[in-house]
Amino acid sequence: MRPYVLAEQNHAFIRSQRWEVAVLPFGATEPHNLHMPYGTDNYEVEEIGRRACEAAYDAGAKVLLLPVMPFGVNTNHLQVPGGLALSVNPTTLLALLTDLVDSLNRQGLKKLVLLNGHGGNELKPLTRELHHRTPMFLCVCDWFRMAVDQYSRVFTSPGEHADEVETSLGLAFFPELLRTELADDGAAAPTRFEAINRGWISITRPWHLVSKNTGLGDPAAASAAKGYQLMDLLVERLGSFLVDLAKADVNERFPY
Repeated sequence: MRPYVLAEQNHAFIRSQRWEVAVLPFGATEPHNLHMPYGTDNYEVEEIGRRACEAAYDAGAKVLLLPVMPFGVNTNHLQVPGGLALSVNPTTLLALLTDLVDSLNRQGLKKLVLLNGHGGNELKPLTRELHHRTPMFLCVCDWFRMAVDQYSRVFTSPGEHADEVETSLGLAFFPELLRTELADDGAAAPTRFEAINRGWISITRPWHLVSKNTGLGDPAAASAAKGYQLMDLLVERLGSFLVDLAKADVNERFPY
């Protein structure tokens, strides 16, 4: 039993500790091109959270990994033929988060990291909803943004979804669930508007129109070695933050 994983622990141990930080992973259940499992986001975010919490716990930080939220916001996936994405609305995620924050706060936890593994889960607006309603410190980590500055050193052509990055993580940490021979090139269809294609204007993309088979980004250059290299970066950065957060005293100026 890993002491930093709530689901694996018992009440005797959990109540004997003074937990400083909880980490709540958010995933999704959705298709990932033709070669990756529907649970990809959940497997990835749980692996990242578990390894980062392990590193922080081993460094003396009282951090606790909570169970993964397996359903995400996929309202733009619902017209994918045969897609079977399990979607919730942003307001549903807010209701769940509100209840969990309230319950954790009532039981003495004061710092919560929302570890996000799905691009459709825009969690920062949810923390704004709760900012003036709870004394708990909330912060968001989108793992897929945490090491982007190093992608050019690790990857050939990173994309967005079931791409070289995600496929590399899959090959490293759940290879038995991948069928790489089925993958397409993950080409993204452009819209008719230059401003949208160049990122000046943002839309919620209809996934059945932007991608042939739900992938965005070519996974061909993926490798397990790249997945391990990325994981090391993520764990170093997130683990270090968890240590610092656990040590920090909460006062009227926190986090400044």
